[in-house]
Amino acid sequence: MSRLLHARRLITGSDLGTPDEGWIRVEDGRITDVGHGAPPGHPDVSIEDGWLVPAYVDIHCHGGGGGDFTSADAASIRTAATFHAEHGTGSLLASLVTAPVDALCDQLDAVADVVEAGDTIVRGSHLEGPFLSAARCGAQNPAHLAEPDVDAFARLVEAARGTLRMITLAPELTGSAALLDAALAAGVVVAVGHTDGTYEQCTAAFDAGASVATHLFNGMRPLHHREPGPVGASLDAGAWVELINDGVHLHPATLRTVLAARPDRAVLVTDAIAAAGLPDGDHVLGGLAVSVAGGAARLTDSGSLAGSTLTMDDAVRRAVEARVPVPLAVAAASAHPAAATGLRDRGVIAPGYAADLLHLGEDLRVTPAGEDQPPARGPG
Repeated sequence: MSRLLHARRLITGSDLGTPDEGWIRVEDGRITDVGHGAPPGHPDVSIEDGWLVPAYVDIHCHGGGGGDFTSADAASIRTAATFHAEHGTGSLLASLVTAPVDALCDQLDAVADVVEAGDTIVRGSHLEGPFLSAARCGAQNPAHLAEPDVDAFARLVEAARGTLRMITLAPELTGSAALLDAALAAGVVVAVGHTDGTYEQCTAAFDAGASVATHLFNGMRPLHHREPGPVGASLDAGAWVELINDGVHLHPATLRTVLAARPDRAVLVTDAIAAAGLPDGDHVLGGLAVSVAGGAARLTDSGSLAGSTLTMDDAVRRAVEARVPVPLAVAAASAHPAAATGLRDRGVIAPGYAADLLHLGEDLRVTPAGEDQPPARGPG
């Protein structure tokens, strides 16, 4: 089936300039052609308001809508995936928090089952732990933190059956260099995060092949003008930098500063937990009690931030409210995270890519797909 789509304002994700008129040809869920200006024929769909954009890509998400990626339960994983799909996410990585290796293997296996089924937006998994700093563990359970262990990592890779896409690592820990090498050899992206490492230690990790900073500023040694730490190392190295733009984790001025410094490397993430989309109250993350008040999730005992209740559509709206241009906000939520984690046919409107498309209204809210709207999802 072939369809010709037209939009007065088309954002491809790869172009940060002013959106202009454009068209897309889609066949069997894949984009076959893209052009600027008027379409070459009568379009099947014509979008006169808002923007036509790539579906969002969330590479750091723990759950949502009551569904929990750490549950090792396919039904719960699907619940979370469905919730985020309703908010414009077309692809995501299921992020798992620190737990015993046996439990993580079970969780990775369950995520792999869902990925292999191919009927959700889950494209792989992200291990946020257990090889993290106790000093910067945030909402990670300190009882299950571990020194980097190549043999344990091999078990995790085996359990994931080719679906593990990223692991967060504190580079100052003994054995981190060997684990970084093992991850890269296994085709797993390495992120620096939950770290008390110095600028030099983090720079060494980026020089060795780490390429992502897990939720920049959060869960890491703060930036100081005489010791730039992980923040300075990440920006200096040109790493992909995750940003939780929920109005709690980052000040809008901080967001603007990072995007001004590295507009081509900024990645919006939700870090959402199962409580996203649910009323304020008591919840759980990785076995730890979490209290949500005013939409902000914190550990009940310590008050430490414990993920978020953010969705990608809200992250993009907040970015634009913070004076980020719409094309850049969209790219940070689509093209950039896809490129950061090797999702090579997602996040961009281009020939050969999956037709994961969104119609954003003038208020940047996702317009539900219908007969007069583009397909919301390409093939799994």
